[in-house]
Amino acid sequence: MEGQGTDSASVVPLANWRNDFSKMFQYYLDRSTPHPLQRWLGTLAVAMVYVLRVYSVQGFYVISYGLGIYVLNLLIGFLSPKEDPELEVLDGASLPMKGSDEFKPFIRRLPEFRFWYSITKAFIVAFVLTFFSMLDVPVFWPILLCYWGVLFVLTMKRQILHMIKYKYVPFTVGKQRYTGKKSAGSSDSRRD
Repeated sequence: MEGQGTDSASVVPLANWRNDFSKMFQYYLDRSTPHPLQRWLGTLAVAMVYVLRVYSVQGFYVISYGLGIYVLNLLIGFLSPKEDPELEVLDGASLPMKGSDEFKPFIRRLPEFRFWYSITKAFIVAFVLTFFSMLDVPVFWPILLCYWGVLFVLTMKRQILHMIKYKYVPFTVGKQRYTGKKSAGSSDSRRD
């Protein structure tokens, strides 16, 4: 009976520490939300540390390949609309194709913040996995690199054709500005 009391007493501080850590982590994650450039620069730094680690140990190519496939999967989610137009055609709803159709803004299947967070976590996990020598499977890495390159090209080709077919662009650059129509009797066409 005494053993049960000591187990629960040791679990409570651990649960409190985990709860405090979770709150602190969420606080800093929330504070980073309005700073996409700094977040992506941090992710680039994490990725560079991972690349240096793989280069220095000359191994863990299978982990790198798995990381590349995962990042490619995230990129597809980032570039895809939340509601797939191919499926909406079956339902009767679709993207606006004419000026008279209702405007639907582009909503990503995977929002930018979740895309960033998932990629950063993936690089950190892959970095940690490079410290376990049992995961360093000997492979001929040029074959993996070529296969990943072919997979990337084919997947991006399919995604770009999908974008062209359904006329959506997943990127917006600033606010769209209208300049108005130029008059037919401009100052260049004066009559003397």
